Amino acid sequence: MDQQIDLHMHSAASDGTDNPAQLVENIQKAGIRTFALTDHDTIDGCSQVEALVPPALRFIRGVEFSCITSAGKCHILGYGYRPEAPSIHQALEAGRVLRQAKLNRRLDHLEKVHGIRFSEEELRWLAGLNSPGKPHLAQLILDRGLADTREEAITRYINGCKGGDTRIDGAIAVRGILGAGGIPVWAHPLGGEGEPHLTRERFNAQLTVLLGLGIQGLECCYSRYTREEVAFLLDQAEKHGLLVSGGSDYHGTAKDIPLGTLNAFGDRVPEETLTILTRLKK
Repeated sequence: MDQQIDLHMHSAASDGTDNPAQLVENIQKAGIRTFALTDHDTIDGCSQVEALVPPALRFIRGVEFSCITSAGKCHILGYGYRPEAPSIHQALEAGRVLRQAKLNRRLDHLEKVHGIRFSEEELRWLAGLNSPGKPHLAQLILDRGLADTREEAITRYINGCKGGDTRIDGAIAVRGILGAGGIPVWAHPLGGEGEPHLTRERFNAQLTVLLGLGIQGLECCYSRYTREEVAFLLDQAEKHGLLVSGGSDYHGTAKDIPLGTLNAFGDRVPEETLTILTRLKK
């Protein structure tokens, strides 16, 4: 499949494995000419990648917020925002505060229940991560010889702690993107990689909520979606006057999703199908 566009990918700034230089190199090797970096809950990677993009490539700033609404969990992509805008940083800060609170609860649990207390150096390392979670804590536990695998460390020491949700309200994400001049898009609206696909009832409920919040697009073309699912989403986008986006959800070696994979059936997606590109050119 000769796909030259991919508007959904992740770098090591969030949970991907490619550093900025590796990502740009892999994008060129894949023959992609237009791409967006959409790291989870951070825009730090975009600044690094932007400095490395050669003139032949078109780079679009992106971000993916982990959200929750009255209809359930979802992810909201933001494209073409002004990185200096206060509103985008307010949304990012809302997520950071929730993630830090969750980390603190886990650290407290490890100390009180298991007698594990980390050093100042280890705590500084955790604080420097965008989204410190179970794998990072498990690695520190492994380094102390208290478990043989990350999975064992998580099961034995971490899972007993109820950390709480780190998803921000969808309204905060949409408001943050719009306030920065960006375009908010519902990511993989039928369910992402490794997730159960939404029923039509749940999809309709979430779409109703997100339309009310000001969502402007749907990620209709997605690496794990069948021909029928893509057609359904394209029909929904047209019905509700929404822009069409598409991407692979590439994570490097962390997930088995090649760059430029915009559906599960191998068809090339014409540029004109992704109507968000026209809006982003303005």
